[in-house]
Formats: sequence, C-alpha cells, structure tokens
Amino acid sequence: MEIEKGKLLRWIDEKGFGFIKPDNGGADIFIHISALKSMSRAPVVGDIIYYQTSLDDNGKLRAVNAKIDGVSQVLTVSPIDRKPKIQKATPSIQRHHKGQNTYRPPYKKSGFKFVPVLLVVAAVSIYGKFANQNVSGSQQGLPIAEPSESTQQFQCQGKVHCSEMASYEEAAYYLQNCPGTKMDGDNDGIPCEQQF
Repeated sequence: MEIEKGKLLRWIDEKGFGFIKPDNGGADIFIHISALKSMSRAPVVGDIIYYQTSLDDNGKLRAVNAKIDGVSQVLTVSPIDRKPKIQKATPSIQRHHKGQNTYRPPYKKSGFKFVPVLLVVAAVSIYGKFANQNVSGSQQGLPIAEPSESTQQFQCQGKVHCSEMASYEEAAYYLQNCPGTKMDGDNDGIPCEQQF
C-alpha cells in the first residue's frame, strides 16, 4: 500500500470521523478515529494526514494506518508478549521532532484502581480519630452514672406513682426504665422531688 498525503477538511469529534482532501486530487477520503489509534491527540481541521487507503465493506475508499504530521505517537504494548513496540513515524514527522524526546509513558490503569480505595480508607480512619477525640473531649465534664447494686435489684412491676416508691433510687430506676410512670411532673429528669 502506498502512503498518501492530504489535508483534513472536516472532523466531527462527537462521532469520531471526518474527511481528507488528498494532495493528488480526487474525491475526499473518509477517515475514522480508529485509523489514528497511535496518535497522542485527536485530529483537528487543517491537520496534514499521512495515510493508506483501503476499501470498506461497502466498496468505498477509507483512510487506514493514518498519522498526523507533527503529532507524536504513543507507545503501544502487544497484549500477547507485553513487550513495548514503538511505531515508526513518517519521514516528515521524524524531521519535525528531531532532537526532542517525545516519549510518553503509557497510562497504567491497574496502578490507579487502588487509589480511590486508599483515599476512602484514609478518610475513614482520619474521621474516626477526630470523632473519638470530639466525643471523649465533650464528655470529660459529664459524670458517668455507675449503676448501684440497689438499682440492679429493681424490676418494672407496674408502679407508676411516687407514693409506691420505697427510695429515690427505685423512683429513678422506674423513671428511666419503665413505661407509663408519673413521677416527674416538671419533666426535669428528677423523679419524686417533693417526696425524696
């Protein structure tokens, strides 16, 4: 196949195709983005394209094995042997980049799969650390009520009024643990204030 040269007249970026006007004249040549798979950027109108032609399934000419003049190529890796293969550039592209290092390392997807996981783990551990400090710091001034031996022997037995309580501890137990009690008229959490 002979390498031909032309200028990109139209490019529809959303659909990934366009048309080349050949330098040697003739009809415009269809080009698909897949023909430029080794290029480091998408084509733009006005680019000089080096290409070969081939017939598609409908018998129409299309550009294949295309290169954009002045645009670097990316390194490709064969899925079978995993050895890097650098595709050869056309002579005009080689002259344009003479003396410049145009190598770009390939994007390794596998290395970046764990980055979001690591970020989530780090965020959770930092949040947990600060949440524990805030909880422990805010509760330092509050006394922790230790259950006394007497509260452990109380049981909800249907008592609802202060007159039925034998001690303040029993009233406090009923107020906190038993439904339907009527021992805290002012709703301040202290049962049977007038009795005890």
